[in-house]
Amino acid sequence: MRRTSTATRVALGAAAGLLSAAAGVGVSSLVAAFLDGAPTPITAVGSRVIDATPGSVKDWAIRTLGTNDKPFLLAGIYTALAALACLTGIIAWRSRSVALALTALLGVVGLLAAAKDPTQLVGPVARVTPAVAALIVSVAMLFWFTRRWSPERPADRAAAAPAGFNRRAFIAAALVSGVVAATGFEASRQLGKAGATSRAGLRLPRATSPARPLAAGTSLDVPGISAFLTSTAQFYRVDTALTVPQIDAGSWRLRIHGLVDHEVELSFADLVNMPLIERRITLTCVSNEVGGPYVSNATWLGVRFTDLLESLGVSPDADAIKSTSADGFTVGTPLSALTDGRDAMVVVGMNGQPLPLERGFPARMVVPGLYGYVSATKWLVDLEVTRFSDFSAYWTDRGWDAQAPIKTASRIDVPGSFAQLKEGMVPIAGVAWAQHTGIDKVEVRVDGGSWEQAKLAVEDTVDTWRQWVYPWDAKAGSHNIQVRATDKSGHTQTSDRVAPRPNGATGWQSVVVTVT
Repeated sequence: MRRTSTATRVALGAAAGLLSAAAGVGVSSLVAAFLDGAPTPITAVGSRVIDATPGSVKDWAIRTLGTNDKPFLLAGIYTALAALACLTGIIAWRSRSVALALTALLGVVGLLAAAKDPTQLVGPVARVTPAVAALIVSVAMLFWFTRRWSPERPADRAAAAPAGFNRRAFIAAALVSGVVAATGFEASRQLGKAGATSRAGLRLPRATSPARPLAAGTSLDVPGISAFLTSTAQFYRVDTALTVPQIDAGSWRLRIHGLVDHEVELSFADLVNMPLIERRITLTCVSNEVGGPYVSNATWLGVRFTDLLESLGVSPDADAIKSTSADGFTVGTPLSALTDGRDAMVVVGMNGQPLPLERGFPARMVVPGLYGYVSATKWLVDLEVTRFSDFSAYWTDRGWDAQAPIKTASRIDVPGSFAQLKEGMVPIAGVAWAQHTGIDKVEVRVDGGSWEQAKLAVEDTVDTWRQWVYPWDAKAGSHNIQVRATDKSGHTQTSDRVAPRPNGATGWQSVVVTVT
C-alpha cells in the first residue's frame, strides 16, 4: 500500500505543478496577444538561449535542423518547463513553501529574460507584463492546489488518498487551471493575428518601374531542376525570430536617422506612395553550405534606398546603415551597396503579393550581391545612417565578417547524390549564382576528367541565378560528378572547401551516382 500512496502523491503533485504552469503560460500568451509585439516568457527565454548559444552550435543547428531549428528549441523549452513544473508539484508534498518559491523563481527567470528582450514594438513595461502575469497566475494556482496538503505521516501510508488531500478542491483547481490555460492559448491564437489581418486587406500599388518580361530561354525544361522563380512557399527562411512578429501595417513606422541633416519617420502609406520598383533578385544565406538549399529567386516590389536617402542629407562621414528588426535583430550594411545604382530597396511585396508574415511583413530589406545577414533585415522598423566603427550588429558580434559580398557558387540539382541511373544520355543540371556580377559559364567534370562546358539558360539579370544543363553519356559504374562556375569578372570557383563561417562557403559540389 505504501507504493500506491507514493505513486498517488507523485501523480497528484506532477499534475498540480503542470496545470499551474500551463495556466501561467496560457495567461501570458493572452496578455502578449493584447500587447501586440510583447514577448511571452517562453519566447523571451528562447531568445536569450539563442543569444547565449556558441556560434559553432548555431551553425550545427542550421546545418542539421534547417528551418526546424526554432520549433526544436521551443519544444525543448516547453519540455524542460513541464519537467520542472511536475517536479515542483511533487516537492509541494514535502514543503509547500519551497514549491511555491521554486515556481516563483521560474517566473522570475521569464521576467528577467523578457526585461532583456530587444523587441522594438513595445516599451519596457509592456515587455515584461506577460511574464508578470505568468508568475502571478502560476504561483496562485499552485497555492490553490496545495493549500491543504501536508507531509505524509506513518499512519497515512495505507490511505487511498494522501494526507491533507481534498479531492473536491483538487478537481476544482484542475478545472479552473485547465480552462484558464485553454482560454489563454485559444484567445491568444485568435488575437495574435494583427499582421495577418492587416495583410489580408492590403492592396499594393503597381510598380512605377516594373520588372521587364522574362526572356525566352530563361528557364530550362529539365525535370528536377530548381524553378527559375521560387514560389513564396518554397523560398528559404533563416532568421532568429522564434515566433513571427505580428505587425499592423497601419501602425507600423520606419524611422530613418543618424548621420543625416534631418530625420524622417515614414508610415506604410508614405512608403508605398513613393515610386516603387519591381525586380527579380536572388537571395542567399551566408550559412549555406556548398550545394546547400539556402538560396532562392523571387520578384520583389519596393522603394529604392537612393529614393529614401536622397533628401535626408547623408553625411560624407557615413559608411554604413544599421537596420533593426521589430524583434531587435540588427544588421550592418555598407552604405555604398545601397547607393551605387544597384536595385537595393525596402521591400513591401513578393511574387505579386504583399510580403508574407514570415518573409518580413510589412517591410524588409533586399540588397543584390550581399549575403542576407548583412542586407536582408525582415520586419524592418529602424534605419540608422552611421559608421561601421561605431557599432556592431547581431551576427558580427558572433564571429561573422562585417561586410560579406556573395561568393560565386553553383549547385547540382539533378541527379541527386547516390542516384541510381540507367546507361545513356543523362542531364546533369542545376543553378549557379554570382549576384550583381553575373554568371559567365558553368563547367562539369566526371571522375576527375576534363572540364566540359554546360549550356546556360538565357540570363535574366546579373542579380538572378542562371540555370544550366550538361548532357552526359552515362556509362555503367560508380561516378563522381563535380561542378564549378565562372562569373563575369573572370573569377572561377575555387576547389578549396571552406565552411560558411565567417563570410561564406567555398568549394566544388560533388555528387556520387551509380549507373547500371
